[in-house]
Amino acid sequence: MGGIDESVSGDGGELDGFRIGHVPDGVGREVTDFATEWDEVTVATRVWERQVDGGYRVDLRVHVLRGDRLNDLAALHDFLAEYHERDPAGWELADFAHPDGPGLISESEAFWLVGPGVAVDVLLDPERPDAQALRATATGVTKTTAE
Repeated sequence: MGGIDESVSGDGGELDGFRIGHVPDGVGREVTDFATEWDEVTVATRVWERQVDGGYRVDLRVHVLRGDRLNDLAALHDFLAEYHERDPAGWELADFAHPDGPGLISESEAFWLVGPGVAVDVLLDPERPDAQALRATATGVTKTTAE
């Protein structure tokens, strides 16, 4: 992965075995895919951003995470707290029932465990949280392959 994926349609396209079925109105049209690995978890990422005065603003990120340590929702929570450098004790989350598996949601982030070793994390710009757009985007991300 890398660079702009020209095949991404208005619905977000496919990313590492998942269809991004909904992209909120108003997100930037600059779309870039990345592939990284962090602490034995591979991360496939798609980013939507826009040019603003002085640089770019990320409006939406979708991460598909794969790794043996992601064996339950608590392990996913712990990994994401480390990955995004958050204080796990101060991270306000509510239960989130995604059709593909159990998850947690905040004002600007939703994540869920698809199955042992596979998870998805969706983040909106935290400076412009929109609970309705986040929930619609997150529930619109569904697996396209058997996990």
